[in-house]
Amino acid sequence: MITMTNAPRLIAWELTAGCNLNCVHCRGASTSSVPEGELTTDEAKHFIDEVVELGKPILILSGGEPLTRPDVFEIARYGTDAGLRVVLATNGTLLTPEIVEKLRAAGVQRLSVSIDGATAETHDNFRGVPGAFERTLAGIEVLRKADFPFQINTTVSKRNLEEIHKTFELAKELGAVAYHVFFLVPTGRGEESDEVSPADYERILHWFYEMQKESKIQLKATCAPHYFRIMRQQAKKEGIEISVKTHGYEAMTKGCLGGTGFCFVSSVGKVFPCGYLPVLAGNIREQSFSDIWENAEVFKKLRNPDELKGKCGICEYKKFCAGCRARAYAATGDYLEEEPYCIYRPRKNGSDQDD
Repeated sequence: MITMTNAPRLIAWELTAGCNLNCVHCRGASTSSVPEGELTTDEAKHFIDEVVELGKPILILSGGEPLTRPDVFEIARYGTDAGLRVVLATNGTLLTPEIVEKLRAAGVQRLSVSIDGATAETHDNFRGVPGAFERTLAGIEVLRKADFPFQINTTVSKRNLEEIHKTFELAKELGAVAYHVFFLVPTGRGEESDEVSPADYERILHWFYEMQKESKIQLKATCAPHYFRIMRQQAKKEGIEISVKTHGYEAMTKGCLGGTGFCFVSSVGKVFPCGYLPVLAGNIREQSFSDIWENAEVFKKLRNPDELKGKCGICEYKKFCAGCRARAYAATGDYLEEEPYCIYRPRKNGSDQDD
C-alpha cells in the first residue's frame, strides 16, 4: 500500500528522444531522427492513468525536445484533466505564438528553458548548433509577450563555470520566475564533457546559497545534494533556523530524490531512479507503474540511508544530502558508494548535527 509519504512527488517523462539540437552534455544522446518503439499516444495516456492512482505528482514532460512530438499537446491536456500539474522542459528554439497558446490550452503551467551560458559562443558550444542561443532568446520573447511563466535551467560544467553569475543575471533580465542549476553528471554524451572540480562545486554552491538569500526569483540546485548540507552549515553559522520562511521550499526537501520522491521514465517506458542513473527499476509496458514504484529493488535500497557506503554512510548529513547516486555509479559502478565529488569529511561518530 503506497501512502502519500512515499508516493512520487515529481516524475520526469522523456516523451521522445528526438531532438533538433546536438548538445555535448546530453544525458540521452538524443538525435534528430525519432527513435523506434517510443510509447504511443494510448500508452502515454494509460501511463498517466497509472500515475494518478498513486497521487498527484508534478509531471515534467521532457526529451529530447518534447515539442518535436506531434501529440505533445494531447498528452499534456490528458495529464491536466487527470489532475496533474503538468510542466514542460524545452530548449526554446521551437516556440512560436501558436505553440505557446496550444501549451496554455493544454494546461501546461510552466516551461523550463535551457540556457547554458550568458553568450551565444558558450551556449551554442553546449548545444552543438550555431544560432541556438538567438533562437532560444526569440522563444523566450514569445513567452514574455504571452505572459507565460518560465524558468531558466543551466547545466554547470567547466565550459561555463565562470559565466554562471552572468547567466543568473541574464535569467533575471529575461523575466524568469526561477533559475535552476544542474550540475553535470557524466552520462550519455556528458561523458565527453568536463565536470567541475569538487572544490569548484563547493564554491558555486556557497555562492548559490548567498544568492538565494537575496534573490527575488526562486533558485534551485539540482543534481547537487551537497547544497542541503551547505544550507544547514551556513544557517547554523548565521544562527538561523531553517524553515520555509527563511529558506523556501528547500527547507522541506532533501538532496537526492531519485527513487524516493522522483523517478525518470524513458520514451520507451523504462523506469529509472533518475535520468542520470542507468539502473533499471522496471518497464511500464511489462508491469504497472505502482508495482515498479513500490517494489523495485533499486528504489527500496535508495529509500534506506543505511545502505549507503563509504563516508556517505557515516555522514551526519546523510538524511538531508545522501550524495549524488548517479555520480557514485558513474565513478565506481555502485550507486550506493560514497559521492566522489564531495569535499566534506564527516564527523567520526556520524552524529546528526541537526537533531
